[in-house]
Amino acid sequence: METPDCGIPHQLARRMSMAEQYEYLRTKLSRRRTLVTAGAVAGGLLTGCSGSGSPSTTPSTATSPSASRVHGSVVAPFGRHLAFGADPKTQMRISWQVPLAVRRPYLRVGLRPDDLSRSIEAEVRDLHTPGVTGVRPALDQYYLHAALDGLRPGTTYYYGVGHDGFDPASPQRRATIGSFRTAPAAPERFVFTAFGDQGVSRAAAANDHVLLRRDPAFHLHAGDICYADVNGKGEKSDGYDPAFWDLFLKQNEPVTRSVPWMVTTGNHDMEAWYSPEGYGGQRARWSLPDNGFDPRTAPGVYAFTYGNVGFVALDANDVSYEIPANFGYTDGKQTAWLDRKLGELRAAKDIDFIVVFFHHCAYSTSTHASDGGVRAQWLPLFARHQVDLVINGHNHVYERTDAIKNDEVGRPVPIGAATDPTRDGIVYVTAGGGGKDLYGFPSGVKESYEGHVTGRESVETFQWTKSKQSRKETVEWSRVRYRGFSFLSVEAESGSAPKLKVSALASSGERIDHFEVRRGA
Repeated sequence: METPDCGIPHQLARRMSMAEQYEYLRTKLSRRRTLVTAGAVAGGLLTGCSGSGSPSTTPSTATSPSASRVHGSVVAPFGRHLAFGADPKTQMRISWQVPLAVRRPYLRVGLRPDDLSRSIEAEVRDLHTPGVTGVRPALDQYYLHAALDGLRPGTTYYYGVGHDGFDPASPQRRATIGSFRTAPAAPERFVFTAFGDQGVSRAAAANDHVLLRRDPAFHLHAGDICYADVNGKGEKSDGYDPAFWDLFLKQNEPVTRSVPWMVTTGNHDMEAWYSPEGYGGQRARWSLPDNGFDPRTAPGVYAFTYGNVGFVALDANDVSYEIPANFGYTDGKQTAWLDRKLGELRAAKDIDFIVVFFHHCAYSTSTHASDGGVRAQWLPLFARHQVDLVINGHNHVYERTDAIKNDEVGRPVPIGAATDPTRDGIVYVTAGGGGKDLYGFPSGVKESYEGHVTGRESVETFQWTKSKQSRKETVEWSRVRYRGFSFLSVEAESGSAPKLKVSALASSGERIDHFEVRRGA
């Protein structure tokens, strides 16, 4: 049951901070008003109904399967989010949500906003979350997906999403038209952004606003996407409210309607109600490249190439010593696939750099610290194939290492310096300041970032071991530390002197770190 004074389920409220409770109530009230309004308007527009009785206009009626008889003109799509297919030059996946079931959903696309003549039928992936007595009501959610293949490289396309009764090409719907651009045929300069641990909050929306000003070709999300699952243990006993996904997709739509959002899987994304491994919700809500070792069981594992950079997304729940729910669920298949994929990318003549992103930290001194499972399973492969940059989330801070080689500092990389992975080792970045409540650093350890640099120091921290226990360690690789909302912005350059120009920006837009990756310089 909901508490009579605040409207938050008891089990959920106990796991939420005051700021999270405020945001929950504010956004839930907004969603409820939307559904009530949709139900009330639809009351006089039901088709195929007999009798003269008036239909109910409660939110539960508005979200029931019988709502498919609601006239489509009153059902507005929302939460549009893009993702590349396996080939960003020729493939785009467009996804969106509707608050009620609709008839014949489709996508319109064309080369001009006034000519969306091509129409593609959309796939419906409905998701039913059963209710839990005293905790949450049942909820039906409707996610729609359209696959675009055979696109022209380096081309801007315009699109609109609709269904019977809602035509995005009609004059009154023109404001809903979005656009995207495919990857260029040949490598050229581009920018991508990255963070993890976003959730639904004012801080998350502020980060989105600054991020969009960077004009990224795409965005990497290193997991813990929405936080509908409050506890992040991957168990049915976790506090969970799927309605947070509605709020999350609405929050991000100003960015995700035009910037492909390439997500992977964090521990808070293991939603145990939909499938044995907890990823049924992710498969319903996202259309990601299907070239991983098994997209049916591991949708957050895939690879793509943009320009002169190969990107690899991994599911660290598979190897994490800290959180056991999915430990070893791929039976080593993901790690074997990773070895093969990194080998293919490093052998490709047109790829200069390899960037790997996943959730749990290989190296961090913040609250969750470092995961020994990640280090044991994947770091030898990163070293063997000379990965150029690793991006993590999990710890809600920004932290960046020196170049690490053989589990120690291979070369110091002060702010503004350059590093060569073929000689120095790999820089690991924790970009966990996407919008969720922030963490800190060990007691007595100062922040150290651009404009506020402290001397290099040893930090007492720990890492998770295979016995699920923490082991203390003293480290010297923690170069930059910033406790604030932030994101990563990376400019990739090709040509005779290729480089990755890596910057970290606070949610105010202020730069807090920068360095360069140059191979063989």
